[in-house]
Amino acid sequence: MTKNLNGIFPPIATPFDARGEILIEKFRENLDRWSKYGLAGLTVLGSNGESPYLSDQEKLLLVQEARARVEQEKTLIVGAGRESTRLCIEFVRKIADLGADVALVGTPCYFKAKMTDDSLFAHFWAVADDSPIPILVYNVPQFTGVNTSASLIEKLSSHEQIAGMKDSSGSLPLQAEILRRTPDHFKLLVGSAPTLLPSLIQGACGGIVAIAGALPAQTVELYEVFAEGDWKRAAALQERLTPPGAVVTTTFGVPGLKAAMDLMGFFGGTPRLPLLPLDDKQRATVASVFHEAGVLEPQAR
Repeated sequence: MTKNLNGIFPPIATPFDARGEILIEKFRENLDRWSKYGLAGLTVLGSNGESPYLSDQEKLLLVQEARARVEQEKTLIVGAGRESTRLCIEFVRKIADLGADVALVGTPCYFKAKMTDDSLFAHFWAVADDSPIPILVYNVPQFTGVNTSASLIEKLSSHEQIAGMKDSSGSLPLQAEILRRTPDHFKLLVGSAPTLLPSLIQGACGGIVAIAGALPAQTVELYEVFAEGDWKRAAALQERLTPPGAVVTTTFGVPGLKAAMDLMGFFGGTPRLPLLPLDDKQRATVASVFHEAGVLEPQAR
């Protein structure tokens, strides 16, 4: 049975020291802070967790630590994409044993020219067949160079273990077509903060958006007022959230998110090489954007 996928699930960052070692105590502190907000759960080992830079041992440690601190009634989504279908299945089984509720499975992309709909269908279907937990298809073409089609998602939506997808393409027409073609129980989570509200209006059930790692209260508030039917207030919140959301994704990416987390009282720290931390001028830009949006002061919910 799929746990709740409605709401906001921050794709949480992985804290490192200047040498690139994981700071597990800072990870725990961040988890404890996020638990004070009205989040539906958390996403571990996503793109913003610098998952490609982590060893399997490190990944499993982070899942274990997260499961110990994320309340059981909340949903723990864990990134589990691999280039090989066989390796993906093996890793999904490992995270399921550690208490992951849902596996977030990205599109293989190394041989991107060969990643046709038929290849991707075979991959996701095989993973779902052997997965002990529900999976979400993860579409992030800006990183992979592979964009899932609505027709592919329509076919995959018939598998009982494929609960939905996270779409980070930012394409509202693609999301609309997917929602039109898939059954009501198939969940669409948006991965782009600047399109969060429009995606919700179209029928998305929630968001796995980077800005929620730095501004959980404001992101949850947007979702909640939309759910309550106050679309005018939701639109005002979206307008306020869009510039900070863009600066931690499109403009600066993971280093920008970590700088924003530092601003808001979380521990962001430095990214792992080859990603570089923001310089003083770039950090000032992030602070300026957050200040102009009126969200600079940390707020507990």
